[in-house]
Parts: sequence; structure tokens; C-alpha cells
Amino acid sequence: MTTPDSQPEIGLTDNDPTPLQDGAAAKDAAARNPNESSRSSTGFDTLIGKIVVERGLVTQDELQQCTHVARSRTQAHGVPVSISELLVENEYVTKRQLDRLRTDLEAVRSTQQIPGYQIIRKLGAGAMATVFLAKQLSLDRFVAIKVLPKKFSSNQTFIDRFYREGRAAAKLNDANIVGALDVGQAGEHHYFVMEFVDGDTLHDRILERKRLPEREAIQIIRQVASALKHAHDMGFVHRDIKPKNIMLTKAGVAKLADLGLARALSDREAAEAEAGRAFGTPYYISPEQIRGAVEIGPPADIYGLGATFYHMLTGRVPFDGTTPSQVMHKHLKVTATPPDHVNPSLSEPVALIVEMMLRKEARDRYQSAAELLVDLDCAAAGRNPEYARPAVDIAKLASDTAPTGEEATAIRRVGEPVSGTVITLIVILCVSVLLNLVLIAVQAI
Repeated sequence: MTTPDSQPEIGLTDNDPTPLQDGAAAKDAAARNPNESSRSSTGFDTLIGKIVVERGLVTQDELQQCTHVARSRTQAHGVPVSISELLVENEYVTKRQLDRLRTDLEAVRSTQQIPGYQIIRKLGAGAMATVFLAKQLSLDRFVAIKVLPKKFSSNQTFIDRFYREGRAAAKLNDANIVGALDVGQAGEHHYFVMEFVDGDTLHDRILERKRLPEREAIQIIRQVASALKHAHDMGFVHRDIKPKNIMLTKAGVAKLADLGLARALSDREAAEAEAGRAFGTPYYISPEQIRGAVEIGPPADIYGLGATFYHMLTGRVPFDGTTPSQVMHKHLKVTATPPDHVNPSLSEPVALIVEMMLRKEARDRYQSAAELLVDLDCAAAGRNPEYARPAVDIAKLASDTAPTGEEATAIRRVGEPVSGTVITLIVILCVSVLLNLVLIAVQAI
């Protein structure tokens, strides 16, 4: 539901024992309190042993072998020996696998207190939350639970944003939007229960395949555009459209996720409070979001979807850079390389649609997802779009010869700046015409 960026894990409480201890730490702990150390190690080893067998990393016989060796060494040296260490020592699992298991186990143990749900494992983590796979006990079904990190649990700004996402999602009911089921607080944990999507993200699919075929890309973008139409009709703008926030089920259904930045179009107070601040993801953010404009409407989501469409079709984002600031500057000032220049196999209707979605000014893009849906259907049927139109190069209007070949292709490029040389030639041409008109008038007198 939420995608991994760089989110610290939801840790154990201060009173919980350290789950995994290396040799020196284990000996020190044993010297201080041998019985407590033994209980901590045994409890953690028992859970890890169960998990590694369940996940097929080791066999039951291999686990029993490590357990026997650990018991023998403990008796011989008087210091508890970790089964986890022996699993790594015998190369049954890697240190990285064990660290990942430990992290998952810590996160699961820290959230088991959410009533009515059995936490199974961690699905992922993002900048604002960690997401777990869980079972809703009352209905015996799998769900996803997003949990606000403990470090944010006392920050009212983050808490308000977290619940705002839940309330926004609850008002949306669409087959292409991840459904909201519940929101609440259990102890120190604020949680948001949502539909579990059994599949991967569009981001995962792009990483795996680099480029998606045009027809497949149109089908996915059309479903997301349909979701946006519903959200916009219900009075919400998403503000964070990107491949990581588009889930794909095994049946091929696209579902828009993560309404953490969603805002009601009618919420003027929130819009003015956020004025001048950029909210979004640098690779896919619209120019007006970068500028922190008060008026952020449906065209902003269409821009983000256009950047996503571009990424799907070309295998690269419209703009790249070494820092977020560089990338966002390009969104404001630079025209993206036309998608069919990056991927020549693209049809002209699709290239036109992407270019219109990525126009710098909101008024020059599709004004609604409904318009975009019409053009996507046209492109899927092999027809020219009804709303997307090629930009007209003024220099060509002053030319005596009709453009052909590459010149004709250049005419339709959206938003390409006119060079200084072309502008100079146009000015000279206009002055020449005016002088000729003056001479004709003088001769007539």
C-alpha cells in the first residue's frame, strides 16, 4: 500500500530486550543476569526458528541440529549461545536475511496490540508509515494496516495528516482506488486499516521490465484516470501520483493508493496554510505544486499521471538530476524530450496525449480526467485524440514552403521554445513588410 523510501522501523519499547546479541554483548548480558539473558535469547531464537522454517529457509532437521549445538555449547561454557548465530555460522541463512527477519519480527511484536487484528508480516515502509499484512479476525480476511511511526505519535501535525488520509479514503468508493476499512489508535500506535492488494506496484513492474508496451500502458493509465475522475468528482485532489502509489493486482486491476497528501478542493484554509510549500514527489510533481500555489486542482494530478505515463513508455522519468531541487527546476523550466524521440515505436496519438499532460501551465493541460479518458480511448482505438492538439511553430507559419518529414514532426512538439535566430528572422520579415508598405504608399502619393 505504501512504498519503501527511508523509513525507520517501529522499534521495541524501551523496556524490551535487544532481540539479537553478538558474542561480546551476549557475554556481557550473561554476566549481569544469566537467567534474563538466557530467557531473552531463547524467546527470540524460538520465534526466529519458527519463521525460518515456515519461510523455507531451513529444514526442521537443520534447525534441530543448530538447537542441539547451541545447547551443548551453552552447557560447556556457561554462556548462552544463539541459535541465530549458528544458523549464520552454518550458512543456512545469511546475515542480511537474519537482520531482515529481526526487523520484521520487531515490527510485528510492536504492533500486536492492535485489537481485532493478527499482524502477520511487514509489507513495506515509507516516509510516513510502515505497512503490515494482517488478518482481520472478525471477518477472517487479509487486510493491510498502515501504522504511524512511534517517533511521530506525539506530533499533532503528523497525526492530523494521518487521519485526514483515512477520512479522505473512506469517502471514495471506486474499483480502482484502494478501499479504506478502519482508522484508530491502540496504545501509542495510530493505525489505518485498508484493503489488501495482492500484487505489486507499477514501480516494481517498471524496474523489472524498464518499458511497458503501449497498449498495456494505456490500459493501466486509463484505470488510474478513472480513479482520479471519481476522486475529483468527490472533491479531492491526490497530489502524489507516481508509480509507487499505483498497485497492480494479479488480475491486472490498477488501484490508486496512498492518499497521504490528498486535499479537499474546497479546503481553502488548508490550501492557504500550505501556500509557498512544495508537496509531492520530485520526479512526478507538477509545476504549480513546486511553486506552492494555492490553487491546486485536477490538472496537477494529470501532470503527475503524465510523468508516470512517460516513465512507463520510455523507461525513464521526464526529468532527472542529482538533487530534488535540480529535478524540480527542470519541471518548471525545461521541456521534456518528446516520448516518441526516446521510444520511436510509440504512436503519434499517445505521444500527443503525454505531451499535453506534461504542459507547464495547468490551463494548457487536460482540465479533467474525463477529457483524458476520451483521448486514451481514441488512442487505444488507433484514432487521433479529440482534446490533445499539436503546438504550432510560429516560424513555420512565416515559411513559404509546407513542412515535411522531420519539420512536420517538429511542428507538433508541445512547449518547445522558439530560438533567438528564428525570432530575429520573424522581426526582420515584419520590418521588411512594413517598409514595403510605406514605399508603396509614398509612390501612390
